[in-house]
Amino acid sequence: MKECNNVCDIKSCYLCSRVIADWLPAVSQKKKNFQLKKGEQLFIETEPVGGIFFVFSGTIKVHKKWDNEKELIIRFATPGDVIGHLGLGKNPIYPVSATALEQATVCFIDLEFFRSSLRVNPNLTYQLMDFFASELQESHERMRNLAHMSVKGRISNAILSLQSQFGIDSNGAINLDISRQDIASYSGTTYETLFKIFTEFINAGKIGAIGKRIKVFDTSFLQDVVLGDHKKN
Repeated sequence: MKECNNVCDIKSCYLCSRVIADWLPAVSQKKKNFQLKKGEQLFIETEPVGGIFFVFSGTIKVHKKWDNEKELIIRFATPGDVIGHLGLGKNPIYPVSATALEQATVCFIDLEFFRSSLRVNPNLTYQLMDFFASELQESHERMRNLAHMSVKGRISNAILSLQSQFGIDSNGAINLDISRQDIASYSGTTYETLFKIFTEFINAGKIGAIGKRIKVFDTSFLQDVVLGDHKKN
């Protein structure tokens, strides 16, 4: 991870857009910017928390160990998102890891200054609390899906989620280069199982592949698979 200067515009990131104007000079003085290469880790699960990160550019996957050698992708952080907040609390240890899916730039604020920012900026504190509540709700729904949905339902749901978050490129594919292994980790399944179901979907004309990008031909089909699982449970 390489430190760089004068990248963050002091306007766009989660922190900068939620503090009072008089606090921005302090943010500018205290922040550090880092660039990550594709595949480079921002922090690792069980590391002591040094501070909070805000994504300025690129996409970063937030993931957690699953079984011995597997991982579960919790979410994908994109420009404007906050990362590292799960390490706040009485035990300041990162419970997840964060890895760049592509070249990315982040803004770093050390823990002491971040806590000072919360005390000085009530709007930031309120919105962060709201963010925590929303993320907790999404986490509970995701755990329920992992426990009760079929593998085919989880994979369909993952594809729809990626399409919703990243949109469509000029070729009509989901606007994200993502490996099949990462899709498997996001779906809570193995690469072998994902490959089998992807092949089934592709042969049926429901989805296609353009390099590392997925093209959805039949959104209704994927939605029906997900809805069918929800009705069963």
